[in-house]
Amino acid sequence: MIETSTALCSTALAEDGTITSYRESSENRRHASLTAPFIKEMLDGRGIGVQDCDAVCVSMGPGSYTGLRVGTSTAKGLCFGAGIPLLAVGTLDILAAQAVSDGLLPEGCRYVVPMIDARRMEVYTALYSPDGTRLSEIKPEIVEKGSFAKQLAEGPVLFIGDGADKCREALEHENAYFEQCFPKAYAMLRPAEAEYENKRFKDIAYFEPFYLKQFIATVSGKKLF
Repeated sequence: MIETSTALCSTALAEDGTITSYRESSENRRHASLTAPFIKEMLDGRGIGVQDCDAVCVSMGPGSYTGLRVGTSTAKGLCFGAGIPLLAVGTLDILAAQAVSDGLLPEGCRYVVPMIDARRMEVYTALYSPDGTRLSEIKPEIVEKGSFAKQLAEGPVLFIGDGADKCREALEHENAYFEQCFPKAYAMLRPAEAEYENKRFKDIAYFEPFYLKQFIATVSGKKLF
């Protein structure tokens, strides 16, 4: 499992429904140089090869354009070379699963709201039930006073992700709980298993990450000559 959608680069290996190896690094802009070595270390440590795996699962976004490209290209290469299926799970789905697996839900939790940092007060988000089921469409949202008022009025809400902290002031409420963290590859286990069991395999040649917003390249103002 490969998670490269944010500043954290992480990989995990699962065997018989259990995580048996895990690697992570938050070194800036090192996804391209760390992802493949992490995978090799895990496989070597277990004495297996990619061809021994049932599938490769990658985080499909939303998130960093560059990070998603690195994860997707790595996963595609592994699947194509070993002749195994490609799986993909959403970044917000991973954060919701992480809230459950890491025991982060506040008592009486009514909703989990994963937040991937975009820019300024904007986040990529959706509503989830406490068991990790998505209840709404994934969308970019500008967080301001009054955001999620309906959900907060119903009971405790966990806001989780690398966009959670910047929303604390706007979402100040007795029912608001915050967990500033990155999505991690080990939390992909349950969503990945569900994708595999339901044979929701991706087309290795044509699969593209879910960027949510169109990537816009900018022209550097630096003169090279």
